[in-house]
Amino acid sequence: MKKSTLLTATLLAAFTMVASACGSDNNNGGNNTPASTEASQEPAATTEATPTPAAKDVTLSLRHTQIKETSKNRLKILEDVVKKTQDENPGLTFKLEGIDEVVNRDQKLKAEMTAGNPPDIFEVFGGADLNLYVKAGRMLDLTPIIEELGIKDKFASLDEFTVDGKVYGLPFGGYSEGIFYNKKIFSDLGLSVPTSWDQLLETADKIKAAGITPLGLAAKDGWVNGMLWNTVMERNVGIDAINKLVTGETKWTDEGFIKGFTDYATLVNKDYFTKGALGLAYADQGAQLLSGKAAMVFTGSWDANRFTGDEAGDLKGQIGYFNFPSIAGGAGDQTSINASYSNGFGFSANLNEDQVAMVKKFIANFYSEEIQKRTLLEDKVLPSMKLSDLSGVDPLISDVLTVMANASTSWKAYDAIVQPAVGAVVNVGLQELIGKVSKPEKVAKDIQAAQDKANAAAAK
Repeated sequence: MKKSTLLTATLLAAFTMVASACGSDNNNGGNNTPASTEASQEPAATTEATPTPAAKDVTLSLRHTQIKETSKNRLKILEDVVKKTQDENPGLTFKLEGIDEVVNRDQKLKAEMTAGNPPDIFEVFGGADLNLYVKAGRMLDLTPIIEELGIKDKFASLDEFTVDGKVYGLPFGGYSEGIFYNKKIFSDLGLSVPTSWDQLLETADKIKAAGITPLGLAAKDGWVNGMLWNTVMERNVGIDAINKLVTGETKWTDEGFIKGFTDYATLVNKDYFTKGALGLAYADQGAQLLSGKAAMVFTGSWDANRFTGDEAGDLKGQIGYFNFPSIAGGAGDQTSINASYSNGFGFSANLNEDQVAMVKKFIANFYSEEIQKRTLLEDKVLPSMKLSDLSGVDPLISDVLTVMANASTSWKAYDAIVQPAVGAVVNVGLQELIGKVSKPEKVAKDIQAAQDKANAAAAK
């Protein structure tokens, strides 16, 4: 997920971060001329100054996906780190490239990994995506670097970037997924935050009767639909069952999974979602909440930046956040939350020695307490590292942190578990349910066929 993809998530523990780099590295060299002595009548011999070593010219390509208006704060933070790292290291040049997140993940990066020519530094999702790239030998092992810099234990979680005990990427932020809601609409209609599935349906009925869309949805991009559905499915089957899909111990056609698809279809068939959602791009989903057209949206905490910014207008301070309600009889952890640290930076295994040295400088500057705190305050993205200071946090972010702290457990998104080819079929199936052109049983059967094929390929 977008998240894309936040994470076992708790950010309330207080830890003191290390400064930045692995030591003081003076790139300008030094003057070793000794002091003159007056003990001799003869003029003291003059020792020539040691020449300053010439700075090595090093270039690093860096691909990011911060091209949207809502990502301008995150891009500014990245640009500041890049400038600082260049200023501190004469001869170093970063070449930044910004592209669409979906294009990067589903098309360009996959093609480059196949060809063996990825960018030097690039945004990447942990979990299933990363595992494929590590298996192909395309990812730089960062384990010795973060140990040298003293930051290995400073991250909230490196689980999604760890393969066979080695770290191949670093998350730049975390997320949780839940329901953002319009407090004013809830107050005007006399509604309380629902804590059960039945209460959610009753709440949605009252909102719909008032002429307001209960759940804003923009379903053109398949991954968006997977967010709410993922939690509905976890409530029904539990994260263990989802993990076992890749081993064949469970199947998408099992009774619990069919129930998960059926519950999601209930939301569709009751017309709780936005009309014409399949034609709407993701940005429209948050706009529905901010315009008052929708009372709730299920999305990731990354959207908190938008919901607390100028676009919120009169709704600034009137948007809240709650965990998805429990589903009676479900086999999952009913007070758990989808929260992880799956979006981050990866580094090419093709880097030469000089490039690796500069990558260390970039990592030291980006993964610092200062930058992580800026990420939290300016971009409203949950930092991936443990912070010693949480002062100045926006009230909505405080709501998010509180919900995460009160969750019994957390788990990573389904598309960080199942193979990418399976995730693509899930996306299509959910769009078919939203379009009311398929049934839960048929969608489950199609996904299981893709799962069988992916599992067989992985076993070779």
